[in-house]
Order: sequence, then C-alpha cells, then structure tokens
Amino acid sequence: MTTQEFRDLFPILKRKVYGKDLVYLDNAATSQRPQSVLDKFLRLSRESNANIYRAVHKLSAEATDAYEQAREAARAFINAGSREEIIFTSGCTAAINTVAYSFGQAFVQAGDTIVVGEGEHHSNLVPWQLLCERTGASLRILPIDDKGHWDLSTLKELLLAGKSGEGAAGAPQRVKLVAVTHISNVLGLVNPVEEVIRLSHAAGVPVLVDGAQGIVHERVDVQAMDCDFYAFSGHKVYAATGTGVLYGKKQWLEQMPPFLSGGEMVGTVTLDHADFAGLPHKFEAGTGNFASIATFPEAFETALMARDPDIADACESVCAYLEEALRARGDVRLYGEPGTIADAATGASRPAYRRAGVFSFTIDGVHHEDVAQVLDKMGIAVRSGLMCAEPVIRHFGVNGMVRASLAPYNTMEEAETFIKCLDKAVNLLR
Repeated sequence: MTTQEFRDLFPILKRKVYGKDLVYLDNAATSQRPQSVLDKFLRLSRESNANIYRAVHKLSAEATDAYEQAREAARAFINAGSREEIIFTSGCTAAINTVAYSFGQAFVQAGDTIVVGEGEHHSNLVPWQLLCERTGASLRILPIDDKGHWDLSTLKELLLAGKSGEGAAGAPQRVKLVAVTHISNVLGLVNPVEEVIRLSHAAGVPVLVDGAQGIVHERVDVQAMDCDFYAFSGHKVYAATGTGVLYGKKQWLEQMPPFLSGGEMVGTVTLDHADFAGLPHKFEAGTGNFASIATFPEAFETALMARDPDIADACESVCAYLEEALRARGDVRLYGEPGTIADAATGASRPAYRRAGVFSFTIDGVHHEDVAQVLDKMGIAVRSGLMCAEPVIRHFGVNGMVRASLAPYNTMEEAETFIKCLDKAVNLLR
C-alpha cells in the first residue's frame, strides 16, 4: 500500500482551508478518521441505536455485540491477556484518573510516594497531585535533562529508598506507583519505559504507562512490556472521539474499588448495600459511548495498514527530513534529542529516545502563537502553546512552543510545504 492509497482513506484530507490544500500536522492532538470509522459510527447510530446490555430486543443485542467486538479488538491490538483487562473509558485522561482514584483508594496512604515523570502531560500529573492531597502521600519527580532524557539514577534512588522503607531523612518513603509517558507529547521521544518497568518491578512497584502517543507510533504489546497499567485514547489512533482504553493486570483491577458507580457496574443491589459486577464491568458505570467505541475494530485495522513497510519507510523519511530541516535553521530551537541508554545487562550504550514524528520548537524573536496563526492562513494546522504539559515547557525556559506532529498519511510534499510556509511566516512576523 502506498502513502497516497492510505491517505485516500481519510476524506477530510481532501478539503481546503482558506483556499489552500489542508496540511494537517496536529496529529498528536487528534488523528483524522477514515471513512470506515465514519461509516461504522453512522450505521450504528442509524440502525442499532439502543442501550447496551440492558434489553433483550434485537437493536440492543446488535449494539452490545458491536461494543464487545470492540473490546476484543482492543485486547488483540495491545496483546492483553484477557478481555477482562480491557476497561472502556472516555479517553486516556479518564483512564489515568480511574487508576489514580481506585488504585489510590486501595493502596495509597500517608507516608507513601508516587513517582511521575517531569515530561508528563497534565493528565498524567494532576491526578497524582490530587491523590497525594487526598491521602497525605508525597509526589516525587523523575527528572529529565536538557535532551529530554530521563535521569534513571534518580528513579533508582527513589525506589531504593522505598524498598528500605525510609528516605535520607528517616521519613517513610514507600513508593507505591510509578507513572510515566511512553512518548512525550511535547518532545516526541520514545522513552525507555521497559527499563523503568524493570527497575520498578525489581523493587516491587507497579507502573502505569500513559500511552496516548505510544499507541499511535509504537507496536504496543502490554504483556511483553510487562506494564501494570496502560492508558490511551481512541481519537488519537483513528477512532471516534470520546473513547479510551485502560488496560490493567487482573491482579490489580480485582483489588481496586470502582471509580464511578451506578448502572451496569453492580451485581446485586439492596437499599443499604451493593455488590459489584466482575471485570471489566466493575469500572464501566452507566451507558457506555457505544457507537463511538464500536469504531475500534475499523480504527485498529487502519493502524495496522499503516504498518505496511512502504508506508512506514515513507513516514520515516518525512520524519528525518523535518528533523534535518528544522535543525538546519539557525534561529530554530528543536526540543528533544534522540540518544542512547546503557544496556541493563552489559552496560554498553544502545540507541534510545527515538523521535516519533512530533516536533516542538521555538523561533528566535517570534511568538509561537503568531507562527501558528500565520501558518493556519496558509492551510497548515499545527499546535502552539503549552501543549497541556506546562512543567516540561517551563523546564526549557520558554512559555510556549510550536508543534508539528505527523501521521502516516502525511507526505513528503506536505513536509516541504510546511518548511516553505514556515520560512514565509517568520519573514512576515519579523
């Protein structure tokens, strides 16, 4: 399959903006949807619009079957061990909040520690801040350096303190969870999450991985990764909006209380007591977003198409071109650098922190919002601002960046157009 053939699956890419051909480079925020996803959503809404699980009539059965087919599609796509480990949510944010509340209620108390990465999206930071406020636990940070790489020596120190039961000052420092992002939505670097998981598990600490970007750019196998939780949104990987998945190992999910309560997540209810349903329904209170979640099979099929070697090679070439073109400009600062990590077994350096098609940058003497607005008038959609990741933006001493993010349907021609228009925008703004 060629990139153009893949691109033809997405009708919105044929539209014009301000009379210009649309160049959509805001894929890290949301991907576009293929015709198959649009058709599935419309067909279910038109023909099988009924509440799932709750009725015996045909429409309800059809909607329920589509919903459960989506669960199996999600399980297979990330290679989860069982369908009970797939919890449907409204997005990655809701998935992480589910763990922050439910895992926190079951396992976190005053004196405990939660470790999060410095480069996190707010959705993998604020929920843990609130958990610590509720419980009296402490939040500790896994810092990044100026290349955007994790300081794993700090993680080792935190885990060692937790394993010994006290910190340097003698205070309890029981690390209960490590929460890190698979790929930074700002820096675009594929983080060595497997190393974090290995170190954490050696200390008996579970790990949550924010996979909002990872699910798009990596072949996620949660069993091989051995993460305890993996969260992602459907709308970043070609599915309808308002959809998400929380993968969790059964051993944790079974011990965690529900986050939300109401219909469908219960077994038996009396006026003074309720028993909870089994997995996965215990965490799926209320009516699920069934018509949107049902688009997962078509969305994941599209994602698998994008793994065609010809498309993957073309996407890699576009990524390499943008990396070189942006770094060639003396007035551009591109954030995040590919690098290496020491191999756990041999100590030798091995490649790490690959860039996954996300380019955040600033331009000397030009405001990021102005650049984005001028590019928009040229038909080019990019993101600007804090990217819902203010701490990592502040780490680099700026108050915002411009971000161009790729999907497999982006072409070399679009990348070249973007660079030419960026030159024009900067000349206009100076």
